Amino acid sequence: MPLLRPLPFPRRARPARFALSAVGVATLLVAGCAGTGQPKSAGHTPIASAPAQLWPDRPPAPAPPPDKSGQDKPSPLPGLPHVPSGDIRTLDALDVIKAQNAEDARQQTPAFEKATERRIDRCATEPKRCPVRAPEYQDLTHDGKDELIVGIEQSDHTVAIWAYMIRGGVVNRILDTAGSPLSVEVSDGDVIMREPTTSPGYEMRTVHSWDDEQQTMEIRTMEFDRAVSSPAPRRKP
Repeated sequence: MPLLRPLPFPRRARPARFALSAVGVATLLVAGCAGTGQPKSAGHTPIASAPAQLWPDRPPAPAPPPDKSGQDKPSPLPGLPHVPSGDIRTLDALDVIKAQNAEDARQQTPAFEKATERRIDRCATEPKRCPVRAPEYQDLTHDGKDELIVGIEQSDHTVAIWAYMIRGGVVNRILDTAGSPLSVEVSDGDVIMREPTTSPGYEMRTVHSWDDEQQTMEIRTMEFDRAVSSPAPRRKP
């Protein structure tokens, strides 16, 4: 679109020339041009609005009362020898699990069905059918000593994950959780479990961390996370 060249004005009329040029530019910007490379209007810019609070006249829900049941405290496990050295590796992991099952039965809170309990009891004679995974030892409490981590596979394909520490020579359970893990790992004392979800491409990621006040492993994070791709298997040469 050709532009008209403005006529010369006397020196004393210079301010009017500037005003006329500004009007011409504004007219071109408003009208726009259909030619290639010419600027076009982007339309109206949406105005951001503040969040709309629903039911502002309703009072917020009261805070839950503090838990006094003792479930968030470490659970001393009777039926095991005293360990004054504090080295939990001196205990047999299977003995710890059996002692836990006996205590749960006494409390009438069994963790497993009878079939799984029988398989645990026969681990020594039938190791191939034993549902107990190999014990793992990691420092979860940041005290320089390893804790015992055990995994017990159940008939419904879930895995119970328990962790134990020694405090004052007594074995205490500090983690009691279960799930259908794709993977379980320990990073800087955190127990991280990934589980499948019904959302394609996403997994559930749960992180248990040591709570110095509660003296147990508490859930720090539970979130949906992008699925971690498994490494491709290596081909045999």
